Amino acid sequence: MRLLKFLIAGIVGLSLVGCGGDDHPPTPPPLKNIVETATDAGGFATLLAAAGAADPGVVATLTGAGPVTLFAPTDAAFNALIAELGVTAAQLLGDKALLTTVLTYHVVPGKVLKADIAVGKAISSAQTGVFKIDTNAAGALQVFDGRNRAATITTTDIAASNGVIHVIDKVLLPANKNIVQTAQSLADFSILVEAVIAADLATTLSGKGPFTVFAPTNAAFAAALAELGVSKEALFANKALLTKILTYHVVANRVFKAEIPFGAAITTVQGETLTIDTTATITDQRLRKSKIVTTDVQTSNGVIHAIDKVILPKP
Repeated sequence: MRLLKFLIAGIVGLSLVGCGGDDHPPTPPPLKNIVETATDAGGFATLLAAAGAADPGVVATLTGAGPVTLFAPTDAAFNALIAELGVTAAQLLGDKALLTTVLTYHVVPGKVLKADIAVGKAISSAQTGVFKIDTNAAGALQVFDGRNRAATITTTDIAASNGVIHVIDKVLLPANKNIVQTAQSLADFSILVEAVIAADLATTLSGKGPFTVFAPTNAAFAAALAELGVSKEALFANKALLTKILTYHVVANRVFKAEIPFGAAITTVQGETLTIDTTATITDQRLRKSKIVTTDVQTSNGVIHAIDKVILPKP
């Protein structure tokens, strides 16, 4: 009887050992690079064709050691871009310089997972232009490009051997207007543009930068003229005063809303400081208040925040 029990126990033990070997999950296949991953996923035919038609460095980056992060527009996104630009697919794919500029703008050095995204802050691309990613009212992540267009991130964290892919529903475009050109394209800043030209600051604000401009609206300028008791012509003729006021509205750095050091003194190009509180209210050197009414208007050489009152340095 003891021998029988021993034999049964041995058989059961061997069976358990054999079954235990089947409990180990199969080894997952090795990850593929970004180009191979996008190819296997499907829906990125135009993106892949564009990469092949661009400078060879684009494919080299997406298949190299990395790591890099690719914001990958779908085929539908490229079809929408073709309609937006008023070109054919053949014309788009035939413009090597444009493709190289646009595609490298979708690449960020390093592996940036969804959890690592610097929401609301400037993100530098391989193209050198910047964009920002923010959360909309519905909680979705959106990419705001240099032309202030919005693309929604529809899928995140697709793993590749040399980085990660986030899928977007719109092709991103880098900025093509500087601060002055952007202000000229917006009707509510026409007096500001006149003032910048009168103070001979247009060349500076069209330069490399980056700059942050707190841009008074036309209504803000009209109110300031009444407050100062001068006409527009008289203020513009006083170049020294005009320059002092305008440079007080400029910070020598790109500062998105999410990067504002609330409560801290912010030094302007004019040399004096201002402060901004968490309600986006600016306090100037005369303790006057101005509200930031529009934030993060991107340009090629910085960012514009619209304000509802001209801010003033010390008399």
